[in-house]
Amino acid sequence: MALAIGTPAPDFTLTATTLGSITLSKDLAGKSVILYFYPKDFTPGCTTEACEFRDQFAEFRDLDIPVFGISRDSLATHEKFKKTHRLPFELLADESGKVCKAYDALLPLIKMPTRVTYLLDSNHQIVGVFQGLFENKAHVAAMIKQLKQK
Repeated sequence: MALAIGTPAPDFTLTATTLGSITLSKDLAGKSVILYFYPKDFTPGCTTEACEFRDQFAEFRDLDIPVFGISRDSLATHEKFKKTHRLPFELLADESGKVCKAYDALLPLIKMPTRVTYLLDSNHQIVGVFQGLFENKAHVAAMIKQLKQK
């Protein structure tokens, strides 16, 4: 079950693939943001989703909305995944799973992130949620659709 629309996004600090660490409230203050949580780098569904965000990245860039992928993989694995698939956005390493848990994106028994995407407004309120473990490309389409309705 994802966090509800209208909920304040939990603040966090995570290590990013090329930007050092990112703190939501500090580094992204006043910006709308897309956070997509996914199970694991280099798995078929997660690769499809990451590549779909890559292929549609111009849509988000043109709206000045940064995209961040978050999983429990290590920074080293994220760096390889980003390079292999030429991802133009940051991947954030949540090895402890604390951020996944705060965003209700952690499967309780196996402690693996589930697939959920959040759209945060410039005040970091959740204004869009798309959840579905197997609809990897649909997450990107849902965010683009919501952004175009604004």
